[in-house]
Order: sequence, then C-alpha cells, then structure tokens
Amino acid sequence: MATTTKTEFVESTGQVGGADTVRPPLRQRLEPWFFVAPSLILLLMVGLFPIVYTGYFSFHDWTMGFGTPSFSGLSNYIEALTTKAFGLSVARTLVLLAITLPVQLALGMAIALALDAPHNPFLKRLLQICLVIPIAVTPAVIGLLAQLMFNQQFGIINYLIGLVGIGPVDWLGGSVSAFATVVIVQIWEWTPFVALVLSASLATVPKDIEEAAMLETARWWPRFKSVVLPYMWPGITAALVFQTAFTVKAFGMIYSIAKGGPGGATRTAMLHIERVSFRGFDVGLASAESVLMLVMSIVLAQIYIKAFYRDS
Repeated sequence: MATTTKTEFVESTGQVGGADTVRPPLRQRLEPWFFVAPSLILLLMVGLFPIVYTGYFSFHDWTMGFGTPSFSGLSNYIEALTTKAFGLSVARTLVLLAITLPVQLALGMAIALALDAPHNPFLKRLLQICLVIPIAVTPAVIGLLAQLMFNQQFGIINYLIGLVGIGPVDWLGGSVSAFATVVIVQIWEWTPFVALVLSASLATVPKDIEEAAMLETARWWPRFKSVVLPYMWPGITAALVFQTAFTVKAFGMIYSIAKGGPGGATRTAMLHIERVSFRGFDVGLASAESVLMLVMSIVLAQIYIKAFYRDS
C-alpha cells in the first residue's frame, strides 16, 4: 500500500493535521471587495459623509456665507434644546407621527390581507402597481396636487363633501384644518408602502402551516394571531422604522401644501431646520437640531425593535 506524506496530504485536502485549512491567496481574499467597492464608496459619500459633515458643523458657530466656522462646543445643542420654536416643531412632528403611524399600519394590514386573498393574479398585480404610484410621485408634486384638491373654492374635496350637505371648508386657512390636511396626505402617500411591506411578510407564511391551522379551527382571528402574525412581526417592525424615518424627515409635501403655515401650525422639525439654516443662515444651530432629530429617530427605531420584533 502506497504511503502518503504529510506534504501530499496538505496539498490534496487543504488541511494541516486534519483541522487547519490553508488560507487562500491574498488576491482571492480581496476579490469580493473589488465587486462591492463602488457601491460601498457611493454609500459612504451619499450617506455617511453628510452625517459626519453635519456633526462637525453642529459643534461650530458659522453664519452661512460669512467668515469661517469657529468651535463652540455644546452651545448649539444647548440652544436647540432650550429654544421654544424647535421644541414646538418637534412636538408637531411627534403628533403627526402618533396619528399617521397607527392608521397607516391598520390600513396597510387590511390592504395586504386583501391582496393575499385568492383572486385573479392579473388583478392582484394591477393593484400592486397602483400601490407603487403614490410612492413614486415626488413629495413636492403630491403637495401641489393636495393644495389643488383641498382648495376652498375649486377643490374636489369640498365638492364631494358638499354633495352630502357639508359647507365648504377652508382646509388650508385654519391651524387645525391645515394640520389635518397634512395628516390626510401623509397617510395617503405612505400607506401603500406599508401595504407592500406587509404583503411581502404575508408571503413568507408557509402554506402547509396555514392549511393545518384551518383544519384546527375555522375562526379567522385565532389562525391569524397564532400562525400568520408571528411571521409578520419582522415586516411590521420594518414598516414602523421606515415610516418613522419618512415622517420625521417629511419636508417637500408639507412645504408645498402650506409652507409651515398658517401661523406655524404645520411647521414640523424639518421645516423649522430649513428656516433656521436657509433663512436665518445659522448653520451650526441647524446642524445641531438635525443631529438631535437623527438621534430621536434612532431611539424610536430601537424602541420598535425591542417592543415588536419577533423571530418567526
């Protein structure tokens, strides 16, 4: 019987002593990074660099177009946290989030369940395409369309409610009605996104488990709670995180509808930051407020993950 030397064993199996694998060449180890490098560089330039740049200015005093930035420590953060205008704008943002998020989640769940029901595949695909339309339209365009639809004299909304005997409403002229308009448009714009996310989560539920549950009970709610919902928790969590980010950074739609008015009733955090930065030219304060909103979004996302995320 031919004997095999240790060198021949290593060359044939790639193992030393039967356990340690031989490391691949450096070129082979670096090859995957060459494929992801363009996307990684673009992500760092578009995503990480603005955050770092904003963080840098948040510790400096600088009036846009005048002089050079001077280090000011935490003074911008202290001013942001003690400024009434910024606090009110954050409160409006949180109110907008508290109203729209549950409604979007409920409507999105209803739409996702309707799409999951057995029906014509062509109709289902057509409905999914229709759901993409509000997401694809530019927020500023949505705001302009809403401004026309909610117009007191010529808007279609007042025409429709007039058919049931309700007089014309000055949607954009009152503080409460203007904020209500923003709430309605925000729900219309982003509910389809929630529906698509939840619909994708429903697709992960194994059909054999659903069929077995139908044999156990004919009631819908026990089957949904015990079988379907556990598979949907990751999608629900993702929808909550994304919708929180979309609502916190909402700007184009709200600005196009009412420009923060009347009387600041629709001036959310992003509109306030825009006002401080591009009208007051206080880049340092605006940067500090932006960082604080980013921190708030991260904290809310962590709360959602801790409270709602479940492994299926």
